[in-house]
Amino acid sequence: MNGGKGASAPLLEVTELRSRYGRIEALKGVSVTVHAGELVALVGANGAGKTTLMRAISGVQPVHGGRILFEGRDITGATARQRVRAGIVQVPEGRRVFGPMTVEDNLRLGAITRSKHEEEEGLQRAFALFPRLRDRRGQPAGTLSGGEQQMLAIGRALMARPRLLLLDEPSMGLSPLLVDQTFDIIRQLAEEGMTIFLVEQNAYVALSIADRGYVLEGGRTTLEGRGEELLHDERVKEAYLGV
Repeated sequence: MNGGKGASAPLLEVTELRSRYGRIEALKGVSVTVHAGELVALVGANGAGKTTLMRAISGVQPVHGGRILFEGRDITGATARQRVRAGIVQVPEGRRVFGPMTVEDNLRLGAITRSKHEEEEGLQRAFALFPRLRDRRGQPAGTLSGGEQQMLAIGRALMARPRLLLLDEPSMGLSPLLVDQTFDIIRQLAEEGMTIFLVEQNAYVALSIADRGYVLEGGRTTLEGRGEELLHDERVKEAYLGV
């Protein structure tokens, strides 16, 4: 983790983004930036718009205002597939592995835009990060535990060699021990230089490892700052940390 890039141009720049479901506006002018090599966390309560923002960035949620720049290029109108090819890869909320398919086949699906050589390299990388997946490579993904499915979902995303990894609620439904293990992996990826935008309801865990963070409330970003600063912000402590 690098603590931000100062004056350099952001890798991701979201400006005044708006999105709605029917007449209900879920995002009401959200602006966030993520620099190369940063781990940025977005925290907020259920219904704040966190997943909507993540889906909008990955291209599966329509936007109705604002813009999204990636590496300085406007991708607001780009398809989800085009964004994956550009290097934006999401681990969705709830993991969404393909249950009947084997662990290995799930992983290989993540490399659909990569060369065969890159696919094989990615597979070995995933197995090195998650040895349990190697042990279960021929097992149907639907028979894995929740924690193992989260490992698989992250491993599948890494197969695409993301320039920006979007993680949506990686702790959801996991035991405290598995939450710790999952965030150890996220921290390791960040320390290796991967750029990560993390959406997480567990504000303490997310802000503890983040270079910077944002608080989303009612479809708007209301606070931003370094992760450690937000951890000690009285408003964040009262609303999200139970302090």
